[in-house]
Amino acid sequence: MTQTNQPTALAAEQQALLHKTLRRFDIVFLLIAAVVGLETLGQVSTFGAEAFTWALVLAVFFLVPYGLIFAETGAAFSEEGGAYTWVRDAFGRPAAAVAAILTWITQPVWVGGSMAFLAAETVSVYISPLEHGSFADYVFKIVFIWITVLAAIASLAKGKWLPTSGALLKVGLLAFFVLTTIIYAAKNGVVGLSAGDFSPTLLGLFGSVPILLFAYLGFESSNSAAGEMENPARDVPVSIFRSCATAAVCYLVPIFAILLVVPKDDITGIGGLLDAVGTVYSVYGGAADVLLKITAIAFVYILMSQGAAWMIISDRMQAMTAADGAFFGGFFGRFHPGLGTPVRVNLLSGVVSTTFMLVAMQVTGSGASIFGVVLTISISTFLLSYLLVIPAAIRLRTRYPDRPRPFRVPVSDRGFALLGWVAFAWIVLGSWVAVFPGTLERLFGEDYDFREIWGVSQGTFETFTLGTLACLIVLCAVGYALGRPVRAQARSLDTHDDPTEPAQEATR
Repeated sequence: MTQTNQPTALAAEQQALLHKTLRRFDIVFLLIAAVVGLETLGQVSTFGAEAFTWALVLAVFFLVPYGLIFAETGAAFSEEGGAYTWVRDAFGRPAAAVAAILTWITQPVWVGGSMAFLAAETVSVYISPLEHGSFADYVFKIVFIWITVLAAIASLAKGKWLPTSGALLKVGLLAFFVLTTIIYAAKNGVVGLSAGDFSPTLLGLFGSVPILLFAYLGFESSNSAAGEMENPARDVPVSIFRSCATAAVCYLVPIFAILLVVPKDDITGIGGLLDAVGTVYSVYGGAADVLLKITAIAFVYILMSQGAAWMIISDRMQAMTAADGAFFGGFFGRFHPGLGTPVRVNLLSGVVSTTFMLVAMQVTGSGASIFGVVLTISISTFLLSYLLVIPAAIRLRTRYPDRPRPFRVPVSDRGFALLGWVAFAWIVLGSWVAVFPGTLERLFGEDYDFREIWGVSQGTFETFTLGTLACLIVLCAVGYALGRPVRAQARSLDTHDDPTEPAQEATR
């Protein structure tokens, strides 16, 4: 068998509506906008100097093999839908439906449950007071969410400029921050760091790896819009390599800069970057306050552009999942004939994101802790999706040996598999720590006060964590069942393409 699964009639019809508007420049900055998260810098830095060590370790031993396998896969398999189509061609539609929903659900939940709140907090602290729960607070968060949705609804030729401009601003802001840190260090000295501070520990590994993996993942996601690229075979590998290298620099250098100017005990999670910015801007004297406000405005714009980038990418994948008969029939699988965008899935993402934001605004006390648990696992679903996506990339190399590969990693099939399994091992570790925190720490004799860290008991955490995952699987199963009529129109399938389908339907 050397032929990939053929798309359904609906998927083929929707592919014809796509507008080829993504060039290499656009792809690179779309990826930088989506993957490089400024909010991650402070979260990682809370682990102190060893955070830099683990960020470097993962850049070498995870980001490199991960980037190589998906540079080859993305160039060879360039159908709209990206990771969904890879898992489908490797393991069949049901597995692909699971991978897709785990990837997609992360984005609207992250935008509504985290980014909108971080943006509002930034405005309130650094620009103008915004009372939590006030009318203005609600309006700001709703507007923030729906701007990201509108960027995804707009034609890609126009909508891509929000992520692109945000990515350019992000790189410029980080460069200015690093330059200012150098000036600050020359005038005021730095926080005392010794070589021993950079020594890796198991607590640092288990605590930082999920965050770092979440920070480094997603560079293959541009293939969700592969059908809208001018030349994916040529541009995907180069774009992945350039964006991976940029991301490594954008994480490693600023993390080191934060550690130099802010004592570990003073780093406050997601506010870590702006804490450091406020410290180093003191070198500008009377202009420091104005510069800090400008930086805060830029930070909010960057968050918005990041949310828009993920909406653009993940919504396309989920729309093609629906068009291929694996998500609630064909209703969500249609692209607008004029805009060339999946408007129905865009609106669904906006509704999910807004709903999650409204629920988050209502919970307090122990409810807030439980909500934080659900938000955490919803974000961690992104890691879990790679338990299918990485093995799919490995299998595609041997299952379709005659498929043209414009870029080929210069290793044997076994060498390629080894690269993939190294990346997979990191994902297994990160996923386990995210879903079952504290278990590995205790296994290795480390203290782990679960209630102090999470605000709930471990039993409550696991109930909500595993319950959330179970709900997603049920949702996926229902959506897949309702897609049967669309799958019945699949073209030229045989029994090997989708082994989970009955033989009499596999030729439909």
